[in-house]
Amino acid sequence: MEFLPENNDLVSIGISVLAGSLVGLEREYKNKSAGFRTIVLICLGATVFTIVSRFGVGSDDRVAANIITGIGFIGAGVIFKDKFSVMGLTTAAVIWIVAGIGMAAGVGYYGLAISISMITVVILSLLNRVESVMETWFLTRTVFVVFQSMDISHLDELAQVMERHQIRYSRKTVSKRAHKLSVVFELSAKRQSLREFNNEMMTLPYVEEFYYNS
Repeated sequence: MEFLPENNDLVSIGISVLAGSLVGLEREYKNKSAGFRTIVLICLGATVFTIVSRFGVGSDDRVAANIITGIGFIGAGVIFKDKFSVMGLTTAAVIWIVAGIGMAAGVGYYGLAISISMITVVILSLLNRVESVMETWFLTRTVFVVFQSMDISHLDELAQVMERHQIRYSRKTVSKRAHKLSVVFELSAKRQSLREFNNEMMTLPYVEEFYYNS
């Protein structure tokens, strides 16, 4: 027995909600800005627009094509960039792939939609662990350091400390902050080396404060 077009559309919507839920639960579990409801609605929205592009008045594939443009605006909204780092790229990528999953459900590729959602969850979960394992061996971090005074010799003293802990570093900026020397370094080293360096940094009399931006 064949489904009527309307029934097929309801199946597409159901598959879309299911596929979006699989990814959304993973995002909600990790407390990301685009959580369960957001991911499900993005997936569902992409499905609805894909259905409309096939059966709506003035049916036109350009409706489905413009989904990507709309998703770009949503993705840009979750990306945060400051002077030295960019955050939210993974969440933006998830939004992008979820829209693709919704479009697959909208055109009737139900198996593909569910499969890609499961693969996405595996990538987000498994590769996160791989990254964590890699970070135990090697890390790259940006550190902001404020010295007690404007004495430029403190730079050489801190450089010697970093070299002693086998930390590779590059100096990004040097500035004056409330009559004190402020410097931004990019550090690369093993996790243990960075931990030992942090411990020593807390005892250095010429360092007033420091903090990291990973």
